[in-house]
Amino acid sequence: MFKLFETLLRGQAARAAEEIFDRNALLILDQQIRETRAGLERGRQALAVAVAGDRAEARRLEEAEARIVALEAQAVSALRGGREDLAGEAAAAIADLEAERDALKAARARFAAEIGRIRARVADATRRQAELERGRRVAAAQEAVRRLGAGAPRQDAATLREAEATLARLRALQAEAADAEAALAEAEPGRDIGARLERAGFGPAGGRAGGASGTPTGGAVLERLRRRAAEPASEPA
Repeated sequence: MFKLFETLLRGQAARAAEEIFDRNALLILDQQIRETRAGLERGRQALAVAVAGDRAEARRLEEAEARIVALEAQAVSALRGGREDLAGEAAAAIADLEAERDALKAARARFAAEIGRIRARVADATRRQAELERGRRVAAAQEAVRRLGAGAPRQDAATLREAEATLARLRALQAEAADAEAALAEAEPGRDIGARLERAGFGPAGGRAGGASGTPTGGAVLERLRRRAAEPASEPA
């Protein structure tokens, strides 16, 4: 039983670790990229130091070879002048220089091979680092879309749906109001012709004959017609 509980605890811990990793994958990737970038920079610096060291060894080799040539010429001159003692010292110095020259050549050969390997590793790491950072930018964009879409928190998705429903309801209310206003305009007698007369410059559209309230009555209209009937008829021109 104890072993079963221990296995269960390990499984829960592993699942919790996976969930934490999934929720923070982009943050973890950013830190890993920073670390790999720092490692790549150290590799580049090591390559630069190795190349500089190889160049220094090349200069030492050139100096040794030049010294050997000069001493050989001087030793030959000493021999021709009968100075065996000086020629012998020169020969010993030349032997030391030749040993140093051979050691420098061997070291440079090993150094060149190592520099080639370092250069190849740095080039590969540079390429992979660039691909990693490009992939990180794409992953960040996809993560933003995922959070906005189906993978977004429920309250965010609900907010979008509610906002869309509110907009649809608002548009429906506005359409209903416009329809009601149009129906009212059609139902009111004389409103359309009054507006057209006003636009043509023949007085305000809202003027009405009637009582104090402005509402026309049959009696008022009949009285106005009687006054017009009592007026003398105009003679034809």
